[in-house]
Amino acid sequence: MNPVRLTAGLGLKPAHFDEALACLDAGLWFEVHPENYAVAGGPRLAWLDAIRSRHPLSLHGVSLSLAADAPPDAAHLARLAALADRIEPVLVSEHLAWSAWRGSYLPDLLPFARTQAALGRVAGNIARTQDALGRRIAIENPSHYLRLQGHAWDEIDFLQELTRRTGCGLLLDVNNVHVSARNLGFSAQAYIDAFPGDAVMEIHLAGHTPDPVLGQALLVDSHDAPVAPEVWALYESLIARIGPRPTLIERDDQLPPFAELLAERRQAHALLQGRQPEIEALAS
Repeated sequence: MNPVRLTAGLGLKPAHFDEALACLDAGLWFEVHPENYAVAGGPRLAWLDAIRSRHPLSLHGVSLSLAADAPPDAAHLARLAALADRIEPVLVSEHLAWSAWRGSYLPDLLPFARTQAALGRVAGNIARTQDALGRRIAIENPSHYLRLQGHAWDEIDFLQELTRRTGCGLLLDVNNVHVSARNLGFSAQAYIDAFPGDAVMEIHLAGHTPDPVLGQALLVDSHDAPVAPEVWALYESLIARIGPRPTLIERDDQLPPFAELLAERRQAHALLQGRQPEIEALAS
């Protein structure tokens, strides 16, 4: 695939279809969850085709369950591959998490102990996914709400080893870093500074909210609020160090008017423009 010039993008929502289709901002791209479009036809897929005719698209999966004790579901992987062949996404990404285990399916992205065995499982599942898709994918750092016992690997080292073993890239979610740092008590800036920049294919920015019971003692990666000033500051320091990368504004709940999301997108775009007029997606 030829590189596509991207700067900042938005998560694509049906409520914003007409405005998204008409928007002509330079460098604009959109990201969708492929699970919502992995069908043979119908209006939803036709809508996605229309957007694809004007804007680059990326696929951000939420259900491959790469950290589970079994390979990704073969039927789902085949549907994902068919969708990728159809829309030719500039980026494909998934989470470092699990959501299916021994026949049980849970509607969440769950953590796991970063053991040597887990490293082998995740690397194998990434390799299976990349083989099925015929393309490189990016793996996203998770958000954390409690400390797990049994880690043999630091998270950044674990992610970097996955890139070494599989050739995958990384998706750095800056909001996840901020939320996890506050919840677990480590330095978000130190994490950002240590993250392997050469492997970053995409960056995510999103909003978070305090837990309704615990308040600021527990932040929730809710994607239902504007990007926080602290997250913008971490983002600026990141791109100052590693250079610009395709950057997505994520908003999945409490959707504001499209114009408000576009304003956040334009803020990220302006920051990226300050480093380089246009950037090329690292999808090859």
